[in-house]
Amino acid sequence: MPQKSKRNKPSSVHISQLLNETVEKAKKKRRDELLAQLGVKEFFVEGNITINKRTCKGVECKLCIEACPTNALFWKTGEVGIVKELCIYCGACVLSCIVNDCIKIERKRVTGEVEKFSKPRDFTALQHGINVKKRRGKIQEVFPKVEDYLKQYRKQKKDHRKITPHQGQNVDLQKRLYSV
Repeated sequence: MPQKSKRNKPSSVHISQLLNETVEKAKKKRRDELLAQLGVKEFFVEGNITINKRTCKGVECKLCIEACPTNALFWKTGEVGIVKELCIYCGACVLSCIVNDCIKIERKRVTGEVEKFSKPRDFTALQHGINVKKRRGKIQEVFPKVEDYLKQYRKQKKDHRKITPHQGQNVDLQKRLYSV
């Protein structure tokens, strides 16, 4: 009796998914090559930068272009352009921009934290929070924890309370005087 051939199940991987992964790998490789030439260290896993062309006053100022450490921002016919492969999402452009909510940056840290900002005030508040965490970490490294300090203090206090024979006589005298 002839056996029926079993049909192979279609794989769950689609061609479009494979193409997207290949394109992403190629972009990542190109980005790494460009940043290596500039000698810039990358701090963020991924990110995105956008410029609102309607609110941008680039014709008047071009401060963001001057502030960019990797030259990811450039002047093109009547507007500010972005080379996204060069952007390291540092926020220098947002700090220098004269218009709030013109440049928007969204970035993801290695720890998985996602940060979004589009105003200089938001960026400085974010940086202040990060610096506070770093300072607290350094303080915890240098100084003992409260529990450890209290244990050490109690031990020193017990050692200090050890009574010498001369002090013992005074304690007995005080007990006699006050026990009446």
